[in-house]
Amino acid sequence: MKCCLNLPAPAKLNLFLHVIGRKPDGMHLLESVFSMIDLCDYLDFEVLDEPKIIREGDISWALGKDLCCRAAKLMQQFAPHRGVRITVRKNIPDGAGMGGGSSDAATCLIALNRLWDINKKRNELLNLAVTLGADVPFFIFGQTAFAQGVGEVLTPVVTDDFEGAVVFPGASVPTADVFKSPNLTRDTDSIRITNSSSAALLRLPIDFGHNDLEPVAADICPSVKEAIDCLKQLGKARMTGSGSAVFYAVKSGAEVRLISNLPIGWRQWAFRSLKFHPLYDWA
Repeated sequence: MKCCLNLPAPAKLNLFLHVIGRKPDGMHLLESVFSMIDLCDYLDFEVLDEPKIIREGDISWALGKDLCCRAAKLMQQFAPHRGVRITVRKNIPDGAGMGGGSSDAATCLIALNRLWDINKKRNELLNLAVTLGADVPFFIFGQTAFAQGVGEVLTPVVTDDFEGAVVFPGASVPTADVFKSPNLTRDTDSIRITNSSSAALLRLPIDFGHNDLEPVAADICPSVKEAIDCLKQLGKARMTGSGSAVFYAVKSGAEVRLISNLPIGWRQWAFRSLKFHPLYDWA
């Protein structure tokens, strides 16, 4: 019986996140640099002889909302007689702005593409990923990227390797509440980033741009501001995504310090950046 064990689904950080406008349908137009880090969920896949999708492991939400199940059903249309048992071991906290669920879904697409002998190319998987959520395409794209649109227009960029610490302050921020807030800045100037603009990109992990969602998220969830204040003692702190996780980064090889006396219910990790997804060569 075919299986793949311990396949990684890495977390992502938004090195900056600017809201530059809105589409006619109300969706927000974003510009951001997405970078993967070595904090990962891990997934096991066991091919079944009957066309069933079984989801096991860490799950605290309805199966109908599970992105891994949705990704498997999406792939099953190309292999209708195949089934799979998916076991997920979570390390990336939910509702942290680190893309954990989206990354799990992308790893499902990548794994089932191989296990079920579907053999779609990366650009075909990207088209499927768009239907699952705004962050899923990035993990299929599989490398550090400048994201535009609602996050689906991706251009590869180069940054220095970096390390740092990321803190989850024990509470999630509802993404919808952040984006519907009247206090959200929606008119940050658009920027141009290409591989040729390396001088700016080399500074990205430390001092480029900002996160427009951060002040709104901090108003909704005071723990975000507490985490930023704690990390500011160690380096320049910034929220990732719509929160609630907060990180600081230093160039690779510099000392990475963690918060001492971490508040009860908080979690923290030291991390290193990844230039490419660990399964990049699978797509």
